[in-house]
Amino acid sequence: MAPSMARSRGVLALMAITSFVTVWLCRLPQLNLDITRGPLLQRHLDLSLPDAPFIGWPLERVCSETIWTPGLVFVCDTNSGGIGNIRNYMLTCLRYAIDAGATGLVMPRIRVRSGKDLSDITAENYQPFTYFFDEPHFRQSLQSSCPRITVYDATSDVPNAPAPFKTEEITPKNLGRRGGCDRRDHNKHTDLFAPAFANHLRSTAAEFNLPHPPSPEHPRIFRLTWGVQFEWPVFRDGPEFASSFGGLLRFRPDILALGNKVVAHMRQYARPFDADSHSGRFVGYHLRTENDALDFWPGFANQSKAYLARSQQMGYDMKAGYLATGNKTEAYKFFKDATVLHGMRVTTKDLLLENRKEDLAALEKLTWDQQAVVDFIVLLQSDLFLGVSPSSFSMNVALKRHLQAEGLHTRPWRIGGEGDGRSWLMGKYEQFWDDWLFMYEAMWP
Repeated sequence: MAPSMARSRGVLALMAITSFVTVWLCRLPQLNLDITRGPLLQRHLDLSLPDAPFIGWPLERVCSETIWTPGLVFVCDTNSGGIGNIRNYMLTCLRYAIDAGATGLVMPRIRVRSGKDLSDITAENYQPFTYFFDEPHFRQSLQSSCPRITVYDATSDVPNAPAPFKTEEITPKNLGRRGGCDRRDHNKHTDLFAPAFANHLRSTAAEFNLPHPPSPEHPRIFRLTWGVQFEWPVFRDGPEFASSFGGLLRFRPDILALGNKVVAHMRQYARPFDADSHSGRFVGYHLRTENDALDFWPGFANQSKAYLARSQQMGYDMKAGYLATGNKTEAYKFFKDATVLHGMRVTTKDLLLENRKEDLAALEKLTWDQQAVVDFIVLLQSDLFLGVSPSSFSMNVALKRHLQAEGLHTRPWRIGGEGDGRSWLMGKYEQFWDDWLFMYEAMWP
């Protein structure tokens, strides 16, 4: 074969391959270079911040794969506890609702603990979504990513709902066969939940002579039972979804603003003790010793000793600390230990605001759990965070902070050990169930 003919055939082959690749690439989804979409710019976003932008395309992708059922409505209000538990319950319930194909969601309410007994977390005392969260942000973000879901203000707004209003209760993981599973384990059947739930709809419709499938004229309304908050393995839909889904629940604007003010005051407080950078670096501590803490959790002595020792190892020359606790008596004991043993100055939100009357008045108007959200916001922005496992509050702060380095591509938190360099959680890491380590796999950052 002549060299010129071989070269011609090579050129033609190259042109054919180039044309094929060009056509194939044109069929791929086009990247929208918006700050809230696509991987290029998002890798530079700090998703650990409490006011980070919501990135919707991972949720949009999940919703685009959903088979929707008109007339199917979910109610997500069987929550209880502090901000860590309630936040995770709402997100987990919503994730189940999406997989079930629900086209309706009643705006979640928040069940608040008793004001007289902090350990009473199941009192039938409900507050609106805005007790903790930014409702316009939630509505707009969910609508833009999952337009098939209609959010109803209240159960009374669901068209053609039964009167008197009544929901059907389900425990999702009971729809799968759980032989050999520990009762505390997260749902091992999430991949099979949608068909299992569809079968549940059919079988119960036949059993109780209900119209099937549901429709706007004959809706079926479901409420998940208490305790589902640590069931869904969050990385099931990929790291992008796990890292962004929690952004639906942004804190209420006034609480967020107050928390950011406390951060600014804390940095000002810390500057005299920050000899090298003068930037006001500080360590954040979560002391979990209030009277609703469980008996088998580490007590004050163990937490205080471990925190102060670890902060000296990891915090190097940081000599200022912020303490989040609802126990004022033990807060002062911690202050003394920090000063005498390590030469540190530690303070709290109340002390930082005591000479700022307007901000202090705003803080004092908040309930005990709402004030904990202020702590949550400050701890997210500390230069080092030390908390306790298995407190859902500490876990949630650490996992949210863990998003800073890798953003949407954040890998799971390594349970136990030395933390990630920004956060460390003391606790027992010996038994997966009894030490509540399963929670790490089912908590939304």
